Amino acid sequence: MRAQHRSLEFLARLGYAARGAVYLIIGALALTAALSRGGEATGSRGALIALLTQPLGYLLLAVVGLGLFGFGVWRVTQSLLDADGHGAGARALVERAVQAVSAVVHFGLALFAASILLGLRRAAGDDEQAAIDWTRLLLAQPFGRWLVGLAGLAVIGAAIGMATKAWTLAFMRRLSCDPEVALWVRPLGRLGYAARALVFLILGSFLITAAYHADPNEAHGLGGSLLAVRDQPFGPWIFGIAALGLVAFGAFGFVEARYRQIHPDAALRRVGRAAAQRGTG
Repeated sequence: MRAQHRSLEFLARLGYAARGAVYLIIGALALTAALSRGGEATGSRGALIALLTQPLGYLLLAVVGLGLFGFGVWRVTQSLLDADGHGAGARALVERAVQAVSAVVHFGLALFAASILLGLRRAAGDDEQAAIDWTRLLLAQPFGRWLVGLAGLAVIGAAIGMATKAWTLAFMRRLSCDPEVALWVRPLGRLGYAARALVFLILGSFLITAAYHADPNEAHGLGGSLLAVRDQPFGPWIFGIAALGLVAFGAFGFVEARYRQIHPDAALRRVGRAAAQRGTG
């Protein structure tokens, strides 16, 4: 059992590092575009593709893909087993539902990485097309415009949650680091979460626009949302700050990989106690 706990902790820490690597690439590419007014911003899939241009690119993609899979496993543990001890209150259930959605997203990214490695998918970033395709699929369902609108509101809700973490420094509660380390981790995490909040706010706004016009082409991925902002008044400044913040969030992912409190054994004990109580009840 202890070996299983260590394996899960390893996957979780590798997952935080993998997510950090993805955001570092997204932020770095966006920052380059912001400074040169050229190039292209991209999303998570484009970041995975970008790994292939590096030395040992396929090996890097394999490691990051494994990490994203591990992060999905950890998110499932957080959501279903309440690994962070949120409880079963209304606010806790919302947090755990968000973790479940995150698990699906990261499993999907891991599958995307595996499909490239196996030669099942061409090496081309298609974040924008994926956003359009998913929006089109939802719009084709009964009450499709309402579904897309609710998805947009959910993304905006997630943005508000991230902004709250940035403002309150709530992300520090799950870290076990010395005060000297915390001095630079706080501003790093705050900038990172604020940037993610801005990006998710834009993503959600585009989804609501797509729902209002019943037009899937109004939806955008992360990169497309940033580029759309760049074309607005003061957009280049906002774009550059957001890009820098995404780099900060990527670096913060490696901080979490090192200092994040991960206690899968506590979650399994809670499950065991609950099962025992049901058995004796």
